[in-house]
Amino acid sequence: MVFSNLPGLIKGSKMGKFSDPNKPIGLGLAIQRATEMNPDGTAVVYQDTHLTYRQFNAWSNRVADYLSSIGLKKGDSIAVDIENRPELLATVVGAAKIGVCSALINTSQRGKVLVHSFNLVQPKAALIGAELTDAINEVRDQLELASDRFYCWADQDTLEDSGSVPAGYHNIADAIRDCSSENPEQANRIFLKDPLFYIYTSGTTGLPKAVVFNHGRWEKAYGAFGFAAVRLKKDDRMYSTLPFYHATGMVISWASAIAAGAGLVLARRFSASRFWDDVRKYNCTAFAYVGELCRYLHEQPAKANDADNRVHVIVGNGLRPSIWKDFKARFGIDRVVELYASSEGNVAFTNVFNFDNTVGFSPVGYAIIKYDKEKDEPVLGADGHMIKVAKGEAGLLIGEITDKTPFDGYTDKDKTESSILRNVFRKGDAYFNTGDMMRDIGFKHAQFVDRLGDTFRWKGENVSTTEVEQILDGADDVIESVVYGVEIPNTNGRAGMAEVRLAKAHASFDFKTLCAHLKRELPPYAIPVFLRVTEAAVDTTGTFKHQKNKLKEEKYDLTKHNDPVYVLLPGEDCYQRLTPEIQQGIDGGQYRF
Repeated sequence: MVFSNLPGLIKGSKMGKFSDPNKPIGLGLAIQRATEMNPDGTAVVYQDTHLTYRQFNAWSNRVADYLSSIGLKKGDSIAVDIENRPELLATVVGAAKIGVCSALINTSQRGKVLVHSFNLVQPKAALIGAELTDAINEVRDQLELASDRFYCWADQDTLEDSGSVPAGYHNIADAIRDCSSENPEQANRIFLKDPLFYIYTSGTTGLPKAVVFNHGRWEKAYGAFGFAAVRLKKDDRMYSTLPFYHATGMVISWASAIAAGAGLVLARRFSASRFWDDVRKYNCTAFAYVGELCRYLHEQPAKANDADNRVHVIVGNGLRPSIWKDFKARFGIDRVVELYASSEGNVAFTNVFNFDNTVGFSPVGYAIIKYDKEKDEPVLGADGHMIKVAKGEAGLLIGEITDKTPFDGYTDKDKTESSILRNVFRKGDAYFNTGDMMRDIGFKHAQFVDRLGDTFRWKGENVSTTEVEQILDGADDVIESVVYGVEIPNTNGRAGMAEVRLAKAHASFDFKTLCAHLKRELPPYAIPVFLRVTEAAVDTTGTFKHQKNKLKEEKYDLTKHNDPVYVLLPGEDCYQRLTPEIQQGIDGGQYRF
C-alpha cells in the first residue's frame, strides 16, 4: 500500500511542511487548478443542483468581483452565517480569491453568543442565508455593522432563480448577476500567512474564540488529506453532512475532493435514516464523519443491503474502537482515515496506513507528557522540565511551535499566550497545549483518550463550561452553577451536566422558564442534559477554580449522592426529576441522546 501510493504520500508530506512565504497558494487557486484539471466534472451536488467545476468557479468569481466592487480588500473580514448549501461554498471561495477572510459563524448560535461571535471579527459585510435571518434580526441592533452592509442568499437554488430576501438585506444573487466570471488577479497574490477564515472554538474559557485559519494551513491540509491520506480520483464523490462552519467539513472533506477534482455531495444536515439512501442516490464513494455520526448509523436496524454501496474510504474523527471493525465490515468500507486535529492546533495525526483503532501518525514535532489531573498541571522532573510518557501510557499532547508548525493563535493575544507552554524540555522552546490526553502506542502513532479542563465534547461539538455557566448564572433564581461533562453509556463524548444552587426550593423552581432561557441563549448541544441541585456552595480550589473531579465521578448516579437530579430527555421540552427507573433506562440505552 505504501509503495503503490508513494507519489501521493511524498507530495502530501512535502505540502504538509510547506513554508515558502512568497509562493501564491490557497483555496482560490486550488479551485482554479481543479477547474483546469476537470472543468466539466462534478464539483458540487446539493439536492437537485449539480454544478461542474467550470460553473462553480465562475460563480465564485462573480462573488469575488462583487465583494471587490463594494470596497472589500485583502485583510478584511466578512461574517458568514449560512447553512450547508452551495451558496456557502461560493461565498467562502469568492472571498478567499481576493484575500477576504470569512468568519464562519456556527449556525446554531443565538442571542449574546451570536452577538459576541459577529462583533469579535469586526466584519466589513455580512452574508446571511435567509434561513438564518430570524436569528440575526433578533440581535441586529447589537451587531456592529452598518445597516446597508447586510446581504442575503434566498433559501433556494439562487443560480436558477435569485428569489426574494427579507427586508433590510441586499439580495446578493441579484447583485452579482452581471459581475465578471473570470478568475480575479488577486487570487495570485494570496500567500502562506494570509487569513482564509475564522473558525469559532469554545476553547477552555468564556465565550467562543475566533481561530485564525490561514491559507498556508489550508494548503497543508489539502496536501496531507487530498494527496497523502484520502487519495480520491476525479470520478469519486465525497458525501458530507457535517456542518461547514467546522474544519472537518469545510477543510478536511472538501479539500480531499478538490485535490482530485472530485465531487462534493453536500447535505443540509445529517439524517441516519436517509444517509445510505443519499449515498446510493448520488453515487458517493467516500464520506466524512465524526464519531457520533458513525454511532447513529451503526445503531440503525441492520439491512440486507447495508454493504450495497460504493463507499471505499471515510475520513473524520472519533470512530469508537468498540464499533470500528464491525462498522467497516457491515458497510463494506475498505479504509478509515481517522484523524486528530483542532481548529487552532499546530499538530495533527492521520491514519494514513489504515490501521485499526488509532488516529494514525504525525510527521511534525510533538510530545505526550505526564500530566497530573488532580492538580491540573504537567508533571515536572527534578530538572524543572516536563517528562515524556512511556510507550503505552497516556498523557497531555503538546505540539512543538516552529517556523514549519506555527501556532497562529486567536484574535485575543492573551488567550493565544495562555495556550503556549514554554521551556518544556529545554530553555527557550515552546509548545502548543492541545488540552487533549493521548496514548503513545509507538511508531509515532497515538490513540485519543480524553479532553482536559473546562471543555468537553458532545454531539461533535466542543462545549465551553465557562460559557454555559455564564448563561446559567444569568437565569432567574439561579445563584451559582458549575458545568462539566459526564459519560452516558454507549454514547460518544460527554453530556453536559450542571450542579446548580437555587434561590428557592427545587420543587417550586420554574424549570420551563429556565429551559426557554437556555434554548434562547445556547446552541442545542451546549444545553445541559442533567441538573444536580445543591443547597451548599459550590466547592472551589484555592485559586477559585471549581472542584469538578468528584462531580464527574458521581455524575447523575442517584446511588452516589442524595442531591435531586433533573434530566432533559430526548424529545422533551423541559427538565423532569430523575428517578431510579429513568436512570436505569438511560444507562440501558432506552433513551437516544
